[in-house]
Amino acid sequence: MPSRNPQLQREWMLVAFSSYSKQELISDGAKIDLTAPVQNGEIRGGAFMGCNRMFFSSMFKKNGTLKISGLSSTMMACPDMKLEDDFAKGFRNMTRYKIDGHFLILDDKQGNTMKFIASDWD
Repeated sequence: MPSRNPQLQREWMLVAFSSYSKQELISDGAKIDLTAPVQNGEIRGGAFMGCNRMFFSSMFKKNGTLKISGLSSTMMACPDMKLEDDFAKGFRNMTRYKIDGHFLILDDKQGNTMKFIASDWD
């Protein structure tokens, strides 16, 4: 992978995940940030699901496979952490990715998906 992939390395807003409505995800500000430079083939990323900041390493390979590792977060107690907990459990299991226009789609081996839209697209 080249040192910078502008199609992938952007901020992505979560718009479809599990049983959550698009409106719920948008009102929580659910997003991932892949804007950091690639180092040793990995992008250090961040995520936010309405409460804590999450951090992870990701490797997006040219063949469409994905590896998420080192997922951690700040430890603030929040009134409702269901989305954050569900996202963390699901995100670490994502193994494939596809960029389709302004969308980033992640999926795992069980058929679960996460769909994001580029935040710089209107």
